[in-house]
Amino acid sequence: MDFQNLQDVQHQVLHYANVTTSQFQRLPGSAIALRYIKSSYQNDPVRSAIELVLVLFAVRYLLAPSYSTQKPNKIRLTEEEVDDLVEDWTPEPLALGLSTIEEAENEKRPVVVGPSGPKVKIATASGSRHVTNLASWSFYNFGNNEIIKEKAIASLRRYGVGPCGPPNFYGTQDVHMKTEAEIAAHIGAPACILYAQGFSTISSVIPAFSKRGDIIVADRAVNYPIRKGIQVSRSTVYWYDHNDMEDLKRVLETVVRSQAKKPLTRRFIVTEGLFENVGDMVNLPKLVEFKHQYKFRIILDETWSYGVLGTHGRGVTEQQNVDPNHIDMIIGSLAGPLCAGGGFCAGSLEVVEHQRISSSAYTFSAALPAMLATTASEALAMREQTPELGVRLRENIDALRDQFNPERYPKSVWLFPQSAPENPVVMLVLKPEVVESLGIGRDEEDRLMAEMVEECLKKDVLITRLKPIPQILGSTARDASWQPRPALKVCVSAVLSKKEIEAAGTVVRRATYGVMERRKRR
Repeated sequence: MDFQNLQDVQHQVLHYANVTTSQFQRLPGSAIALRYIKSSYQNDPVRSAIELVLVLFAVRYLLAPSYSTQKPNKIRLTEEEVDDLVEDWTPEPLALGLSTIEEAENEKRPVVVGPSGPKVKIATASGSRHVTNLASWSFYNFGNNEIIKEKAIASLRRYGVGPCGPPNFYGTQDVHMKTEAEIAAHIGAPACILYAQGFSTISSVIPAFSKRGDIIVADRAVNYPIRKGIQVSRSTVYWYDHNDMEDLKRVLETVVRSQAKKPLTRRFIVTEGLFENVGDMVNLPKLVEFKHQYKFRIILDETWSYGVLGTHGRGVTEQQNVDPNHIDMIIGSLAGPLCAGGGFCAGSLEVVEHQRISSSAYTFSAALPAMLATTASEALAMREQTPELGVRLRENIDALRDQFNPERYPKSVWLFPQSAPENPVVMLVLKPEVVESLGIGRDEEDRLMAEMVEECLKKDVLITRLKPIPQILGSTARDASWQPRPALKVCVSAVLSKKEIEAAGTVVRRATYGVMERRKRR
């Protein structure tokens, strides 16, 4: 192409551009569009290119042919074929069936007939009889207290069986607000919130505050509800060895170093007052020291210590003389010692009010029945006004633990109490030297504990044993591998006399001795 032809082409292009521009300028608003395009290209050509791509994509999408989601080769069945498929279909069960071992255990499991208490009537395959009940968490037998019964019946007649609605809608009643205020005053916290279920209290409190990207440092021995709450929160979890303050310090320092140059996140230490799976007690003063030193918040589960520890039953904060305002969240149960139901979380006003709109177990569950709130309130008042109940309970705990003192019974003691001296749930485990000398594995140890429970029941003493923690899907290998040692759980009652406790303890000691002697001779 020579120079003359190139100029002709340029003239034609300019002519067509001028014609197009003149036609475009006749359109309404064309001057504004041109001015926007020129200023946009001059200031940010990249944005103009992106906008052009988006405009072309929109045009392409609008001009694209419509399509159908129906499969082209859909198979049509006759009514007879549909009926045959429905008859052959077997739905999956909602729960797995019982194993052979579980069925055998159910056949041997005694059934309590009538009201529960320190002395109960049980029905077994061999008949019914009365036994001493050392398998109940009703340490004060408030469930059979006539005053509490009358208050509960009056509440039932006034409010009915249940509110049939969630709190904050029409489920909250005056008794709920009264009980919340009483629990907060009893603990010494600014505010409190009631939950309808004890299990879901801690498992909902944790995810209400800790989300994805936040950090949780938890004791490896925490109970199953705490583990479920940690799982639901999707937080980053660090585990430390059970009740090992040196290992906790190491983990906290590791977390602080790793987060030094990252955006600030919420950080929590999660632990128990009395550990459900071990029975020992947390070192709360040390935890508070670490909280202030490393800038963490503390979530303390007092399900098994509230109503038990301390002169007035205020829990581990009273037992170890720790200001409850240094604990960000104190979770407790209204069942067990208080013979009611549900749970609570005590803390600052901001902590409590946040849960009323963000805690799933509070927002999406029916409120606690008024009768149970009244029962908890009356039982709490009775426990606080009669500190001698705690004194009698501690005396009976000492009497039972004394039955497993190797200095008094050097030849007949195979087990030792690993639980804290103040814990009314005395956990008895095999001595390490016994396990090592006889070569007893974990499964055999669990079977021996089951035999000891059966042997005690033959002597009219009802006790129970510690079961393994259910595994949670998605758990990491290290935290999923931790399991408590098989143990007997002997629940002490303050209502029984010291002689009755000693007699029951003698039965337990002799039953364990008989089982272990038979194992030794194998």
